[in-house]
Amino acid sequence: MVFTERSIAWWNNAIIRPGRGAFAALRELFITRNVTRSNGKKTESVLAYRSKQQPTETGLKTVIITGGAGFIGSAVIRHLIERSDYRVVNFDKLTYAGNLESLVSVADSPRYHFERGDICDHMAVKNLFIEFQPQAIMHLAAESHVDRSIDGPADFINTNIVGTSVLLEAARHYWKGLENPDTFRFHHVSTDEVFGSLGDTGLFNEQSAYQPNSPYSASKASSDHLVRAWHETYDLPVVITNCSNNYGPYQFPEKLIPLMILNALEGKPLPVYGKGEQVRDWLYVDDHARALCLVMEQGALGETYNIGGHNELKNIDVVKTLCHLLDAKVAKHPDGITSFEELISFVTDRPGHDQRYAIDASKIKNDLGWQPLETFETGLAKTIDWYLDNKEWCEHVRDGSYQGERLGLVAGA
Repeated sequence: MVFTERSIAWWNNAIIRPGRGAFAALRELFITRNVTRSNGKKTESVLAYRSKQQPTETGLKTVIITGGAGFIGSAVIRHLIERSDYRVVNFDKLTYAGNLESLVSVADSPRYHFERGDICDHMAVKNLFIEFQPQAIMHLAAESHVDRSIDGPADFINTNIVGTSVLLEAARHYWKGLENPDTFRFHHVSTDEVFGSLGDTGLFNEQSAYQPNSPYSASKASSDHLVRAWHETYDLPVVITNCSNNYGPYQFPEKLIPLMILNALEGKPLPVYGKGEQVRDWLYVDDHARALCLVMEQGALGETYNIGGHNELKNIDVVKTLCHLLDAKVAKHPDGITSFEELISFVTDRPGHDQRYAIDASKIKNDLGWQPLETFETGLAKTIDWYLDNKEWCEHVRDGSYQGERLGLVAGA
């Protein structure tokens, strides 16, 4: 992995505190080094990556992954490094949910490069394209938690809408200057939440009307429309994917499944919104990563592909299944309980909570041959095992600003 001057400068301001287990180990990967700027002046001593690898091979295809330190982005990067010959550039701002510890297994690869930056920074994004000359960009960087969008929608508008427009313009100008523009594509990753809420029957397909009901889903719907408009107006070669609810290893614990696992192990209440009757289609993150890479490489330009796990479940059933698996896997329960299900607590529902999401993923199966490998039961078992085996990662994630508190309550709710 190679760090440029821009990413090194960002690391000067990063919060990396020694003496914190894996974080300390991560810090040991870095050395202090003077860096010469383009004007010939030297910077102060800064952190640079300690790489034992030789320079990256030439001639490899390069893909930029925005938001690559996040949950889905890191799964995509691990998949590409382990199962392809792409050179992968991870462009991430490292906000609260971005975690480089999720990429330790591939960090030493000469084909992996981390560049810290903000997709809203026009110059940083422009320079990113100039420096790395990618054949593709997969855009995953986003504010993505509905509850946080209720508390602070402005960040979602800025990152998800403005940031996407910045990327599109930079990609358009880069693509227009290529000798062989047919080799480039822009892959935009989105969510099924843009379609709104379903009734008791029916599935979202690629022709479903957009009807977002939260600041988060509205911002993602806006970004989808921008990507489509840049294709129709400027012929920018794009593909779009909309996925159902993801779960799996390395997920930030504000989301349902990791929050329930960690709260249960600590003997804390398991808060279920309303009566837990909301239905979601659950997609194991590694299945999603496979699908994303397949669409990036083989998807038809201008097309949208829905990606789902074929696992429709009520939230309360997800939590009860999780509790039963924990009962079987954890010998010592917290004091005062004999089953983790006793910790379930019903709380005030989220404002504007969509009742049901469900994906029709037949197009990606019929056109590209993809289907999920994990059932919900096998994926959830793997997820629980990972959290049980990686408590240090969980501790590092939770010793920051988020401690599992309730988010997304508006005044008067």
